[in-house]
Amino acid sequence: MAKPIKETPVLMGEDAKRFLKQKEENKGKKLPPEEVERIMKNYKKFRVID
Repeated sequence: MAKPIKETPVLMGEDAKRFLKQKEENKGKKLPPEEVERIMKNYKKFRVID
């Protein structure tokens, strides 16, 4: 029988501030085309398994 999945903990304090700062810094950034291609290749590979 599968184990139940625990809830994701809530970020608080410095962790929350750091997360929000990184989120804003990365907003609007795009991945290089090579990285997108690599991700799609892996996605297609695992989609077949499903």
